[in-house]
Amino acid sequence: MDKIKLYLVALLLLNTFSIFSQNSLNLSGQWQVKLDPENVGLKEHWWFSAFSEKANLPGSLAENNLGNDITLQTPWVGDVIDSSYFFSPKYAKYRSGDLKIPFWLKPKKSFVGVAWYKRSFDMPQNWTKKRIILHLERCHWESSVFVNGNFCGTQNSLVAPHDYDITDYLKAKGNSISIRVDNSVRLYIGPNSSSITDHTQTNWNGVIGDISLQVQELVHIADVKVYPHINTSEVEVKVLVENKSKEDFSGKLALNISLKNADNQSFSENISVTSHAQWIIKTIKINNPKFWDEFNPNLYTLVVNLTKENQTLDAHKLQFGMREISVKNKRIHLNNRPIFLRGDVDCAGFPLTGYPSMERSYWEKIGTTIKNYGLNHLRFHSWCPPEIAFQVADSLGIYLYVEGPLWANQGSAVGTDGLIDQFIFQESERVVQTYGNHPSFIMMSYGNEPAGSKQNEFFARFVKHFQALDTRHLYTSGAGWPMIPESDFHIHSDARIQRWGEGVNSIINAKAPSTTYDWSGIMGKIDKPYISHEIGQWCAYPNLDEIAKYKGVLRATNFEIFKETLEENGLGDQAKDFLYASGRLQTLCYKADIEAALRTPNFGGFQLLGLHDFSGQGTALVGALDAFWESKGYTSGDEYRQFCNSTVLLARMPKLILTNQENFEAALEIAHFGAKQLLNQTIQWRIHDESGKIYQKGSFIKPEIQISNNQIIGNISASLRNFKKAQKLILWTTIAGTTIHNSWEFWVYPSQVDLKSAQGNVLIAEELSPEVMTALEVGKNVLLLTHGKIKKGKGAEVAIGFSSIFWNTAWTSGQAPHTMGLLNNTQHPIFKDFPTEKFSNYQWQDMLSHSQVMLLNDFPKTLKATIQPIDTWFENRRLSLAFEAKVGKGKLMVCSIDLVKDLENRPSARQFKYSLLKYLNSKDFNPTQNLETKAIQALF
Repeated sequence: MDKIKLYLVALLLLNTFSIFSQNSLNLSGQWQVKLDPENVGLKEHWWFSAFSEKANLPGSLAENNLGNDITLQTPWVGDVIDSSYFFSPKYAKYRSGDLKIPFWLKPKKSFVGVAWYKRSFDMPQNWTKKRIILHLERCHWESSVFVNGNFCGTQNSLVAPHDYDITDYLKAKGNSISIRVDNSVRLYIGPNSSSITDHTQTNWNGVIGDISLQVQELVHIADVKVYPHINTSEVEVKVLVENKSKEDFSGKLALNISLKNADNQSFSENISVTSHAQWIIKTIKINNPKFWDEFNPNLYTLVVNLTKENQTLDAHKLQFGMREISVKNKRIHLNNRPIFLRGDVDCAGFPLTGYPSMERSYWEKIGTTIKNYGLNHLRFHSWCPPEIAFQVADSLGIYLYVEGPLWANQGSAVGTDGLIDQFIFQESERVVQTYGNHPSFIMMSYGNEPAGSKQNEFFARFVKHFQALDTRHLYTSGAGWPMIPESDFHIHSDARIQRWGEGVNSIINAKAPSTTYDWSGIMGKIDKPYISHEIGQWCAYPNLDEIAKYKGVLRATNFEIFKETLEENGLGDQAKDFLYASGRLQTLCYKADIEAALRTPNFGGFQLLGLHDFSGQGTALVGALDAFWESKGYTSGDEYRQFCNSTVLLARMPKLILTNQENFEAALEIAHFGAKQLLNQTIQWRIHDESGKIYQKGSFIKPEIQISNNQIIGNISASLRNFKKAQKLILWTTIAGTTIHNSWEFWVYPSQVDLKSAQGNVLIAEELSPEVMTALEVGKNVLLLTHGKIKKGKGAEVAIGFSSIFWNTAWTSGQAPHTMGLLNNTQHPIFKDFPTEKFSNYQWQDMLSHSQVMLLNDFPKTLKATIQPIDTWFENRRLSLAFEAKVGKGKLMVCSIDLVKDLENRPSARQFKYSLLKYLNSKDFNPTQNLETKAIQALF
């Protein structure tokens, strides 16, 4: 580029930045405020009044400590599915005084209704004869504006700024602005919509983003849209020039496109605009374009200048990416390359502010965290994030799926040809209009899980409308359903290992452990990209140390309740162990879910629910991260990236529980959705034990790894005959010379164990008969097997399975399972011949699927479970699958695992029984707790 061009570009940018710095007046700061709970302000003309109270804006009433204290009559926005809080005796003490609520975070203050905000200002002298816009970024949710006593209009968008043209109402000095904000439910869009609900961000009242006056010349740039075309290396720029003057305009439009470390490209032309508005469309060739994606988020800067007689009238600056999104062969393609979406669901949880953060640092924390855990995608569940979230996603290379602010269900519906349908179209158009230039914005739907008997017809119109309106994004009906032919892609909930209502009959609970299953059966029935909806929902026990983090407008009284009930039941000292053990099981479940998706041919991706916790709906602790996007300590990004990343090694293993008469079999494959294909890679594998001792190893050469999944690497077959003892083994794989690796644990047991010899002098019984009681009285050792005999009220009502709890028991009406795996004392001699971790792993799957819980609440607190299931935090009961005690002169082990039926086909159960019997015959078996037989008999 020659010196003259460089000078002209520099002059253009200098003038542009000068325009940017002079065209707004910041109205942030202290405002007068008055609450209007009876909604009389309009009738009494409050816009003329002065208010005595003060509030800082941007901000919310709660941040300013304004509103009402929380009572049992607080008008929450959001369904309370589990209403037991309002009548159950166990919650009685939390319903008075300083209330504690269990179903979501408790705000410091609550206010539903109208609040008035007022302030004065003087207009800059050089703003005369110009157009003045009052810009309110992110109101909640309906605003009305009065300037100098004049009504300027009403807006009720939950997704876009509220902009008011107040030009005709201003004076040179002494101007007054009154903003009436109403956060009552203006339209019944669904009480659980993340955009308005108390479940997550709270139903706040206020203005939380930029509050400013923005000045425009009468002839100005009203809009700029950028349409990249990667196949032709061109970008189509559409500029809307609006002419509010009363005469035709002639001037010049100049465009400058720049990329860091690349040449600028400029264009200018003379334009004429009549006294209305005109689109100026220009297609510009991009030299050696740098594409935008998750690996290289290259951002071009476009500056548009409107000038007349060398005087800059207006300037518009934005960033865009050279990227195109499309669908080919059931895959989503970005820049003609297949992508696999690895996403998290963001439900607008903001535990400090109670409203969406407008801070770059906050969104950068989210973005860098999800990438650290191997994700590339965020879905915004029934809400749209603010501008800063898009900017951060652009810079980090994160794919965003944005929804309108609706969950039209729970009494609401779509397809009724009423106000809700109209609002859906209006808000969705505002989303596309406001954020459409962002390269990170790749997908959109109306919102979440709709109701309505005519929803298919409605969504056919919806999808077609937006496909015609803006081709830069992909569109579907609703998150979850329905699947209609018009959609660009489907998002549905069938492809997950625990579906709603399956309980203990799901894949992970009812099927023997393996890694061979996938969703090929689902994919064979559809012809569009399929993204699995809200997979996981696996819970971990509450991190009670998290309570101290709530230093903003919200308080974790739900966690406080859980902590108190845990301590009341004598389990307070186990809270951290419960968190760790349940968290490790949660991680196992998510690995199973994610790898099943990666194994599925032509699969489009998944959206976790979630990587981080959901604070509402009874408290859904479904994340490896807490509500602050911070680690809970039981897993890490390094671990997640083994099985959740752009490149993942996979192994299809038909069995994870084997005997030493079998061969271990595994078919290795790879899912690769990296920046480019890989050539001549060596995939190494080994089988080793926990000490690192290697028993077998090998390698495969893969000449070409394409951008796809289901790419076969090779088969492994290893004899297990040399393993004489029960043992956990690990299959470890890696791509040589890289950090890419993955591993799986499996167990080998002796095919024959001498249970009779192990039994020794132990009396095995299945009921507490007179003969058994006599044996105990004379000092015998007794194993009492109680599976199938525990009664309700003593544990039979507690549904136990292998997996962790799905979502949470309170909000699913008690869907099974009700437990979160086991907390094991690995040093206990009962496990000497049955290797186990502190938590449930796959070797426990069969036994937990054939067991009954015993409730120990009526026993002395000094009685500890030998095998301890972790209960739902809503109950915090003392649960057991085995406990031991002295009864009379004898010693008793009570075990409610089925250790009788079909042991020849249940190697884990057979091995555990062997280990248990050897323990009962050893000197280590020496219970210290004394019990009466009638206390034990009460279980049956």
